[in-house]
Amino acid sequence: MTDVCTVCGLPKDLCVCGTIGMEQQIITVRTEMRKWGKPTTVVEGLDPKSVDLGTLAAKLKASCACGGTAKNGQIILQGDHREKVKKLLVDYGFSHSSIEVH
Repeated sequence: MTDVCTVCGLPKDLCVCGTIGMEQQIITVRTEMRKWGKPTTVVEGLDPKSVDLGTLAAKLKASCACGGTAKNGQIILQGDHREKVKKLLVDYGFSHSSIEVH
């Protein structure tokens, strides 16, 4: 017997709940200046229930070759990586139109 998703009622291998949840989020990618004029990239608007922020932060840090953290519902990366983060989020499965870059 196959497992059935409790949200949509489809079998687990056909379930699209995660994809729909990722497309409905409005994500903001912005830069802000920290101590001594150092830029940081802040990713906000991610739902911690549908996305593992720690895993996503680790993937973004590895792809951007920078340090950073995930806390308080935000991902903070050292340096200005706005366009690269947008491209990586689209590759991860988020909708291109739901990502705002400031």
